[in-house]
Amino acid sequence: MTSQANIGKKPQINHTNPLARTLLEKLDYDQLTNCMRCGFCLPACPTFRETGVEPESPRGRIALMKAVADGLMEPDDRFRDQMNHCLGCRACEPVCPADVKYGQLIEQARDAIEDHPVHSIPVKGMRKLFFKGVFPHRKRLKTLGRTLKFYQKSGLQRVARGTGVMRLFPKHLRDMERILPDATADGVVEQLGTVYPAKGTPIARVALFRGCIMDVMFAGTNVNTVKLLSKAGFEVVIPPEQVCCGALHAHSGELELARDMARINVRVFKELDVDYIVSNAGGCGALLVEYDHLLHEDETWKEQAAWFASRVVDISKLLVEHGRLPAFSESTTSTEPVVVTYQDSCHLRNVMRSGAAPRQLISQVPNVSFQEMREADRCCGSAGIYNVTQPEMAGQILEHKMENVNATGARYLLTSNPGCLLQMKLGVEQHGCSETMEVKHVVDFLYERMNERNA
Repeated sequence: MTSQANIGKKPQINHTNPLARTLLEKLDYDQLTNCMRCGFCLPACPTFRETGVEPESPRGRIALMKAVADGLMEPDDRFRDQMNHCLGCRACEPVCPADVKYGQLIEQARDAIEDHPVHSIPVKGMRKLFFKGVFPHRKRLKTLGRTLKFYQKSGLQRVARGTGVMRLFPKHLRDMERILPDATADGVVEQLGTVYPAKGTPIARVALFRGCIMDVMFAGTNVNTVKLLSKAGFEVVIPPEQVCCGALHAHSGELELARDMARINVRVFKELDVDYIVSNAGGCGALLVEYDHLLHEDETWKEQAAWFASRVVDISKLLVEHGRLPAFSESTTSTEPVVVTYQDSCHLRNVMRSGAAPRQLISQVPNVSFQEMREADRCCGSAGIYNVTQPEMAGQILEHKMENVNATGARYLLTSNPGCLLQMKLGVEQHGCSETMEVKHVVDFLYERMNERNA
């Protein structure tokens, strides 16, 4: 019989397989053994719901991880595929009675896998280019924005589509190219400066986490975020030295790169001495709020990381709980209420636990009929770059999501994360309802209503 003292203790196994050794070293064995195999996670998991296959569930993937760590199976290509097939939406965590930190386990597993990569040369090149060459560097992100803007505005985009050049790319990439928003090299700092004063008596001093892709593809949303915060009574500081949050790196098995960027951000924001660090992207916020875990083994940084994580908050929650909300004007001149629905950002809901605040704000806009979408908390299939790396599964999930979206009859489909917004725009485009339904970030929707009368 196993003694209580040995529960959760890592087995002493001299693995001959290098990946198995790395998995045993990096996996949190306590979390592996905390899983009770109860199955509460099964109906919450999008990939299990699509396939009905046990290894496509959190419980199944944890069992695979533990089997490899315990020396009961070899981590072959099917094991790698199963780890990468997870969306990382973490819908399993709120329903887990044992509070298993599945998100941390899947990131640890992917980190181990990337220590022994088997990618093709083109994939290796793309990972190196973006994960190491672009995302950690603000100037290179600005160059990316400038290049995309030139492509979109110079006529090259029209030529590429008209001549059939885009047919050289896979269909899912062609589809994504069609719905990309206008890019820019002028982010929120370039447009508003590094300090933006509060309207009226300041409630608090906050710092905006502007993100990387967010500030290139959705710079307007960042600008609206600052102005909305200002109107609600917050002085906003935007440190230009901040870098990418590292979420895409952490989800893709590049944990050490994520830690490097976390250290930079912790240092930059700690010097500001702010009351809150505001995120307007659920995917970014979910990693920012876990910087304390990301750096918990780093004696030099763990205390400062805990300070940072304790101050991270989504803009909707900050406005609802601490803001001086402006009076929103009506969203339409029609006497009929405009129907609005909301798609949850998985990480905002499941990690930051801030699913109620956006709904409260939407409901405060006059002449809005808020229609709760069926399974609004179910992942849309975006999941960072999942819709690029796993287009088939992402497409299946999006198709089911659109069935629920269309059933609401909404004029506006709102969300709180740029990846979700693009994925939902893709779904609306594919279903031919872009003329009757508009996809927006909740911040943009609120700011536009505020701006009509009292910005």
